[in-house]
Amino acid sequence: MSEYVVELKNATKRFPGVVALKGMNLAVKPGEILGLIGENGAGKSTLIKVLTGVHQADEGQIFVDGVEQHFRDPNDSAAAGIACVYQELNIEKLLSITDNIFINKWIKGPGGLLDYPTMHKKAKEVMLSLGQDVDPTKPAGNFGMGVQQMIEIAKAVLINAKMIIMDEPTSSLGEKEVEQLMKTCRELRDRGIGIVFVSHKLEELFELCDRVTVIRDGEYIWTKNVSDTNNDDLIAGMVGRTLENQFPKEFGTKGECFLKAEHLEEGGVLYDVSFEAYGGQILGFAGLVGAGRTETMRAIFGADPIDGGKVYVHGKEVKIKTPSDAIKAGIAFLTEDRKGQGLVLAQTIRTNLILANMKGFSKGLFLDEKKILESGEGHIASLRIKTPSIDEIVGQLSGGNQQKVVIGKWVNTDADIFIFDEPTRGIDVGAKVEVYNVMNELVKQGKCVIMISSEMPEILGMSDRVIVMRGGKVMADVDRDSKHFNQEDLMKAAWGGTLDD
Repeated sequence: MSEYVVELKNATKRFPGVVALKGMNLAVKPGEILGLIGENGAGKSTLIKVLTGVHQADEGQIFVDGVEQHFRDPNDSAAAGIACVYQELNIEKLLSITDNIFINKWIKGPGGLLDYPTMHKKAKEVMLSLGQDVDPTKPAGNFGMGVQQMIEIAKAVLINAKMIIMDEPTSSLGEKEVEQLMKTCRELRDRGIGIVFVSHKLEELFELCDRVTVIRDGEYIWTKNVSDTNNDDLIAGMVGRTLENQFPKEFGTKGECFLKAEHLEEGGVLYDVSFEAYGGQILGFAGLVGAGRTETMRAIFGADPIDGGKVYVHGKEVKIKTPSDAIKAGIAFLTEDRKGQGLVLAQTIRTNLILANMKGFSKGLFLDEKKILESGEGHIASLRIKTPSIDEIVGQLSGGNQQKVVIGKWVNTDADIFIFDEPTRGIDVGAKVEVYNVMNELVKQGKCVIMISSEMPEILGMSDRVIVMRGGKVMADVDRDSKHFNQEDLMKAAWGGTLDD
């Protein structure tokens, strides 16, 4: 019997213009949680697709329980006992939980009809085993992201998976949902199932994993017991260098008030929200999930209508009814949902980079292709976007590189106010530093930067001032020099507590 439930040996995968994997190795023991970490573009997605039969390696071998396998498609991989819960969940929201779990695995009764009583019973049982007491006859879309993710895991349990790959499973979950997911992972491990846990959050790896594998630029770097490594070790392995300062904060000169929100109201969402944001500074917005941070920025940007209140830009009241009005007023908004709202995935990097300012790249009635090329190549270099060329389709890039394209798109505008909504979500620590340096550069230019983040170390590391929200209300406005500028007090405000003077 092999020591490993799944083993990938010396895998190489080539695409036109790029070698995505080169001599890649991965070995997962039964009943262990193996962390997998690497920068965006390091080859994690390609590695997952090779293991799940989406791609076939040009060279190398895959073994399951010591027996070599050749996966022609995902059905072959699933039949061998490999399942994957992708970051972008594959849930049909209008179908019931039962239908989602049993898609392509229907149980049929007499006469070939679907045996729904049996399927509902099994769906109920498997969801209960994952800590979810839900009605399997209800549409999956009626439930939150945490339950939907458990539906995906239930599919894997149902096929008696020997190994489950979890690709950034906590990226869209709240704190309670993350706790439930980790509990479920440990229970699956205790059943003897091997888990590959892909995450950019180092603290999750140390809390959950038994071993961790680091990859870089499509190559295997090392595998160690989690107890034998630390943050600096992981970062050095991922980026090939140490990151002396994960939050390279640079201080600009505080300028005038660029943006002022006064008594913003949105029925059931925002209640008397007021704040000021200044040039030459980063204003952080902190709070728990559902605090109203994103809703505040969407209201200011004209994406959602407001019921009351005023917005001022450079001291003058502006009437912003649509995002076009906001862009004309000099406001840029890097949305949290890069795929749904930030990019046109079927278009090239070249096209996406100019979407927010096509007039600025026009020469008469035509686009200035030379200017577009020069600007695009500059952003690819400065943001370290990993791509074969500027004409690569954005949908083919890794998540982190897609995020960098969104940033490049807005940097291409003449904006004075830059709103970054969860700018480093799904981005590795090396790429995060590049995003922070973009913010630093904007601040040095005297621009106003507003950053929404759920990562408290990021808020504390990069902000000059912090607004804390809860339930659509502003709970605290804390300056970097204040005694309250610490994690404990900011979290106290986020939970509804009052900070003394």
